[in-house]
Amino acid sequence: MNESWIDSVARLWAGLGGAGLTAARIVAIIVVAWIIAGVLQRAIRAFRVRIANRMDDREAVKRAETLGRVFRYLVTVVVSLIAGMLVLGELGVSVAPILGAAGVVGLAVGFGAQSLVKDYFTGFFLLLENQIRQGDVVNVGDHAGLVEQVTLRFVQLRDYNGNVHFVPNGQISTVVNMSRGFAQAVIDVGVAYRENVDEVIDVMREVGRSMRADATYGPKLLDDLEIAGVDQWADSAVVIRCRFKVVALEQWGVRREYLRRLKHAFDERGIEIPFPHVTVYAGQDKAGRAPVLPLELRRAR
Repeated sequence: MNESWIDSVARLWAGLGGAGLTAARIVAIIVVAWIIAGVLQRAIRAFRVRIANRMDDREAVKRAETLGRVFRYLVTVVVSLIAGMLVLGELGVSVAPILGAAGVVGLAVGFGAQSLVKDYFTGFFLLLENQIRQGDVVNVGDHAGLVEQVTLRFVQLRDYNGNVHFVPNGQISTVVNMSRGFAQAVIDVGVAYRENVDEVIDVMREVGRSMRADATYGPKLLDDLEIAGVDQWADSAVVIRCRFKVVALEQWGVRREYLRRLKHAFDERGIEIPFPHVTVYAGQDKAGRAPVLPLELRRAR
């Protein structure tokens, strides 16, 4: 009678001896670790979604998403380390000396890799203090852009040109966050010296009211146009400063649209938008009796 396949497998397993049992245990450890990591990550993701659904604050939702990504990363690291130590134990490598040596090596590495340690500590406090979140638009040092990823080691930014910047957390000394609560669209409007400033301000307010009543841009504006007044006398223009209080991240679009509409309004009323020019005085006295020769400085084509 032919032996069953079960007997064949049993005899093969017996031939392998302890090596087969060790291999089976290692495989089981890896599989269990993979399952645990997957379950914990799914649980964190589900918990984050559940919390986000209960929040009405958009800022709190973004913070929950950022912290969820960090916790999933930490879970992967911790489970991988534990699984690695268990595998080493199955291979007969004593874990206790490794852990003891790790403390000494950690001190040496700490002195040699201070920048890396600084990255992790700074990243921890960036997240703890809620300074940067995924989806924010920030300026960190010499880099600015949309935050695509925040980890304990670096911040990933994408600028307006599509370039991706990886900024180590240890290099971040100041954070300018342009996504909190509201923003101000600050606009400097230059007009020729011959124009009536009061008339120009009236036109600016009129354009601001039209934007406030617009179905597209009205919801983005949180208040009426605020005009600070004449800000400076430039070489060829009188500069009037104003601003809109807008929803966060809408300041650039609102500013561009306001300038576009204001250009049409100035053209309709004949208000001159200045350009570089020079006026030559040929021996004119204070009474203004000498002729004036205006010369326009135009760019060479």
